[in-house]
Amino acid sequence: MNSKADGIQKKSTNLFIEVFGRIWAIWGLLCFISTLFIAILFYSPCFFLNDPAKARWHRKVSRVWMIIYLNLIGCPLKVKGKENFQEGTNYIVVCNHNSLMDVPVSTPFMPRANKTIAKKTFTKVPIFGWVYGFGSVLVDRNSDESRRKSYDEMKRMLAIGLDMVIYPEGTRNRTTDPLKKFYDGAFRLSEDTGKPILPAILFHTKKVLPANKFFFMIPHRLEMHFLPPVSPDNLTTKELKEKIFQIMWDYYLAHDHQ
Repeated sequence: MNSKADGIQKKSTNLFIEVFGRIWAIWGLLCFISTLFIAILFYSPCFFLNDPAKARWHRKVSRVWMIIYLNLIGCPLKVKGKENFQEGTNYIVVCNHNSLMDVPVSTPFMPRANKTIAKKTFTKVPIFGWVYGFGSVLVDRNSDESRRKSYDEMKRMLAIGLDMVIYPEGTRNRTTDPLKKFYDGAFRLSEDTGKPILPAILFHTKKVLPANKFFFMIPHRLEMHFLPPVSPDNLTTKELKEKIFQIMWDYYLAHDHQ
């Protein structure tokens, strides 16, 4: 009898969550659109600035916008480990990728100005596409020429002192594992430029905006942890990739419950 009652209660709870998640997604979308129309006014200098000044201005505006937005949707962000960013060098920051929340959370709250590698197709979204493009090195993954140009552009961004933010899993992790298999790009870039890799772990974005649910959002606190950087010295691309993967995997497992 208790088992049957528990089953009914569980179904009721799941139904409530499904309905609430859709309602909250509407609220999240309305907040995003309304605040975007205000934010775009402050992004307008990016039309005239060149990097690194454009990246610095973009980050400042994005940070204010996202602080407001994340609190409106009940997803306050806590950042740990900013002391791992040291003066005198810049980094290739590699983040795990669980959700569409990852980019708006990670890029604005990096301690310094940065660019992220991003899909060119997103620039076709009205108004948001401008904001997205201002803060990104764009790539068309179906074009070998575009991939080569984006790689050269990432090297240029590092050469002028910006950090590069890369999601080495490539696409959102829809599995139950902490991470998907990494691609080589970020680690080859580190080997080619000598820039250290700085791992960053995002927590709970999968709960807020799950990749396997359509138009669904749940409020939840978010965290981003920066880990100590790893130098590419004396490591091959493969060795560096495997080392960073293990560091991030172990850290995620140790801290995901917090």
